[in-house]
Amino acid sequence: MRLTDDLLSWLKERSEKTGVPMGCLIRDQLESARSGGGDTGFIVVFARRNDEHHDWAVTLGQEVTEPLLTCEAVLAEAAFHLESSAYGLHLINDGLLRLAFDCSKNLMELQDLARRYADRKPDLADLCLIRMSELYPRHSVITVDETDFRVYRKNKRDTIPLIAPPNRD
Repeated sequence: MRLTDDLLSWLKERSEKTGVPMGCLIRDQLESARSGGGDTGFIVVFARRNDEHHDWAVTLGQEVTEPLLTCEAVLAEAAFHLESSAYGLHLINDGLLRLAFDCSKNLMELQDLARRYADRKPDLADLCLIRMSELYPRHSVITVDETDFRVYRKNKRDTIPLIAPPNRD
């Protein structure tokens, strides 16, 4: 696998900070990606070749061995941003994404999450992904929206494992 300069720089920096070898960081990210859930941002940057995180998304997408779990709310939001629903449907048809959530069966939990995080004004897609992180506890959420997902908690107190692009700071 060929890494972009930005990704390589992030890996070196993360390795120096944590003492974890770069190879282990890559393996951990890819292991998490193999059984994760894709949010709107991931789908959008995967589709947009000119996005700053596109290479990161493509690299993860190439390593996925099973479909990323998602929900209709994420697909609807991605379709809005991409101005087409065709791309999200194509990713489902190709097996990169799999719909794995039913809002109607989780309505009470979604309402509870909406109340709990009302100050952050989460959209339905975020609420669904928080709930999905409770239903699929060994999966990570693949997101470019790291700020909100660092605050959200599954099961009221547990951090949600995330895979996010390297910071550009």
